[in-house]
Amino acid sequence: MTAETSTARGASRRTSNGRKRSTRARNRPEMVQLLTPEGERVEHPDYALDPTPEELRGLYRDMVLTRRFDAEATTLQRQGELGLWPSELGQEAAQIGSGRALREDDYVFPTYREHGVAWCRGVDPTSLLGMFRGVNHGGWDPNEHNFHLYTIVIGSQTLHATGYAMGVAKDGADAAVVAYFGDGASSQGDVAEAFTFAAVYNAPVIFFCQNNQWAISEPTERQSRVPIYQRAQGYGFPGVRVDGNDVLAVLAVTRAATEHVRTGQGPMLVEAFTYRMGAHTTNDDPTRYRDKEELEAWEAKDPLLRMRRLLEQEKLADDDYFAELERESDALARRVRETIRTMPDPDSMSIFENVYADGHALVDEERAQYAAYLASFADHEEGR
Repeated sequence: MTAETSTARGASRRTSNGRKRSTRARNRPEMVQLLTPEGERVEHPDYALDPTPEELRGLYRDMVLTRRFDAEATTLQRQGELGLWPSELGQEAAQIGSGRALREDDYVFPTYREHGVAWCRGVDPTSLLGMFRGVNHGGWDPNEHNFHLYTIVIGSQTLHATGYAMGVAKDGADAAVVAYFGDGASSQGDVAEAFTFAAVYNAPVIFFCQNNQWAISEPTERQSRVPIYQRAQGYGFPGVRVDGNDVLAVLAVTRAATEHVRTGQGPMLVEAFTYRMGAHTTNDDPTRYRDKEELEAWEAKDPLLRMRRLLEQEKLADDDYFAELERESDALARRVRETIRTMPDPDSMSIFENVYADGHALVDEERAQYAAYLASFADHEEGR
């Protein structure tokens, strides 16, 4: 047998550090993809998926409705109904694919942008708006949906998820815990600490990084010198990069990751390689730091567009299906508008409640000062 024949059959070669690596492993694509931007199905040796036509239509419906909700929330912020809104535009496949891979008893720790995952966990979309309107700290019961409240502090939820996962392991349960974070958060010390604790304690947690290429105005190359998924190697657990605009690949990879952590193999890092097509939040202007050509290139990889192409090419959905889905999205938008405009304002003085279990002199002093401040506006109005 010649050297060439041996290599062709997958024989091992030594890497620079003397370890053996098979040709098959070296030839595998770095990023898992099951659906091309043109809407064509492709195979991957490690991540097989055989969804039914109903499941394919369901995934597309999820992405369409969450995008419509997101667009409506952005419009409401522009109209002054919300103080701020972080759009998920372009990241629907990463969120729906991963969210639909989870079981009911799995627990999710989101950032502030996981509107699609919230949809998959049964959280009413209108419940996401209260915090951004300033009327509550989160409008849903985390334990009812196994979906924690949104986390504004960058990266801290990875530690919360790791601690929770350690508890799951001690209880002997086989639930998976998922911590969502962005590429910018991967530079936070909290994330590094979470990786360390999860690895040492073999916690059943999936670290799901949505690499949308921009940490506000900082590109990914200023966050890491290697692909983010490769960071897991330094902590002793596996990492994988998946096409984050391919809902089928994200679904398959996340399912595999949940099986990995459920069976006591420790944590896993999933990097969903996607793109934030909108602004970081409604306070941001992305035209100041990224090129129009870059946005256009990623728009061609739109997760909804490629899924619709698949449905049409495979004749899995007809015009009636798309028309009905459009009517459903219009109805969702109307309900969101009606809900936000009828949402009651909170009591201004309630900000001082639940700070301490008992009374506190400083809080009492600040409460009195704020009450006097609010009263001054009433006095001004009376004097006009």
